[in-house]
Amino acid sequence: MPVPADRPHLRHWPQRLPRELVVPDTTLWFNLEVAARRYPDKTAYLFFGRSLGYAELQRQCEALAGWLQQHAGVKRGDRVALYMQNCPQYVVAYYAILRADAVVVPVNPMNKAEEFGHYITDPQTRVAICSADLAANVARANEALPAGDRLRHLLVARYADALPEQYEPGLAPPAAMEQWLRAEHPLPLGATRWADALAARMQPGPHQARSDDLAILPYTSGTTGLPKGCMHNHRTLMHNAVGGALWGHASAESVSLGVVPLFHITGMMYGMHCALWCGSTVVLMPRWDRELAGALISRHRVTHWTCIPTMIIDLFASPNYRSFDLSSLRYLSGGGAAMPHAVAERLQAEFGLTFAEGYGLTETAAPTHGNPPERAKLQCAGIPLYGTDSRVIDPVTLKEMPVGEVGEIVTRGPMVFEGYWRHPEATAAAFVEVDGERFFRTGDLGRMDDEGYFFITDRLKRMINASGFKVWPAEVELLLYKHPAVQEACVIATQDAYRGETVKAVVVLRPEQRGQVSEADLIDWSREQMAAYKYPRVVEFVDALPKSGAGKVLWRVLQERERSGGAGT
Repeated sequence: MPVPADRPHLRHWPQRLPRELVVPDTTLWFNLEVAARRYPDKTAYLFFGRSLGYAELQRQCEALAGWLQQHAGVKRGDRVALYMQNCPQYVVAYYAILRADAVVVPVNPMNKAEEFGHYITDPQTRVAICSADLAANVARANEALPAGDRLRHLLVARYADALPEQYEPGLAPPAAMEQWLRAEHPLPLGATRWADALAARMQPGPHQARSDDLAILPYTSGTTGLPKGCMHNHRTLMHNAVGGALWGHASAESVSLGVVPLFHITGMMYGMHCALWCGSTVVLMPRWDRELAGALISRHRVTHWTCIPTMIIDLFASPNYRSFDLSSLRYLSGGGAAMPHAVAERLQAEFGLTFAEGYGLTETAAPTHGNPPERAKLQCAGIPLYGTDSRVIDPVTLKEMPVGEVGEIVTRGPMVFEGYWRHPEATAAAFVEVDGERFFRTGDLGRMDDEGYFFITDRLKRMINASGFKVWPAEVELLLYKHPAVQEACVIATQDAYRGETVKAVVVLRPEQRGQVSEADLIDWSREQMAAYKYPRVVEFVDALPKSGAGKVLWRVLQERERSGGAGT
């Protein structure tokens, strides 16, 4: 069903772009085949200056796919867990799994052994690929399971094997990162070394997967229970790979910074799928480090950077940020949280860059909305993408809300997932019928302006109820960023004998402001900036906010700590 012609965002649709996409009826693997044929000697990935070309990338993927099929017994549709930080081996493993007609189960490398067991039992995984530093976690998780549920094969890679023999001046990893990358770890009993699997040069059978076959099973935590797997086929991912390239003016000449973790839906979309569709080059970072990021952008003339706003905030907090040469950047985008207005203004004033925010979820293969680079609005999720229909509805009555009023965002489009793996009840609850069409319930609150641009207010589950007044933490956080001493802020609820709940701000101060501004000073300032029911009654200063592997602030962690007696990190 096409998007109704009267949806307001279509009046402001960029003339350079089609309103709907004709997506190739092929798999993601085929994109790599084509790129390797077109650009065999071109650099696909740079890792601390060491180049991996497209033809070599394809060769390694096929060798590993052969090992998966012939040695590990992987068959079409089998699930294979992938558990490591950003590195060239991650890309090889991911596309090797697809080449073997199997399904990638990306696992957050921050997960511990106790958590990893779920990624064996729930997707019924029998093969896992991990980095050496995480192999002990896999082994412990595996040993704790009944024999019938355990992995049968474990493949272990070393980050050091992808590093250059010598670093270019200024591009060496920080000392702590270097130590981590080169650290030696014992190989678990029965595991196979990455180098040995590639050296076997086993040939895979014919590629049999089709565009409607399951391709990845990324897990999302939601708000209750254990993480659930989101079923994405090649087609849903292909849509955003093709669309993302068009939207962001990407081409084979583009050079992007791959720092958002590849296990995350945004990282895999822009650090792999979109790049390989274009035949462009990705500069990989295994972990975020602001000084290294600035040096890599400057040295490799990075043109495209999809990131988390906290990375931009941290980059600006560097005492050396003015020395970074960001003149090559052409497209700066991201999501996960709203970009603070003050930071966006600094980007524009100092570097002439507009941060084009987007919005999406694991269930939607990253973006459903984006800001056209030529007509971006600040602190805005953007307009629905190609062939996507989004509404703001009353979460109870399911009626569409008037323009400007807050409700739950629901969406339908070519990138929406098929459902939750082995969770039919959760799948049924995730969708709702609006005007006779099936829409996905995002669980996010927002509003739409009269031009069809969407603005995220907060998570439906995150609202603070202060004496009956609804407070959206994200709104308070954005206001706090206007204070010159605030580097980062996370707003949570705290108990109050009179109001029931009240607003608490957990704040990281800029280094030069520490000791100069008190909690009371920030509360007094907030009282002047915000409505009486909205401003923080409690402020706590911390050295850092807890963050996910993707760089998002873990507000739930702070909220749970607060409920159990203290939010400090």
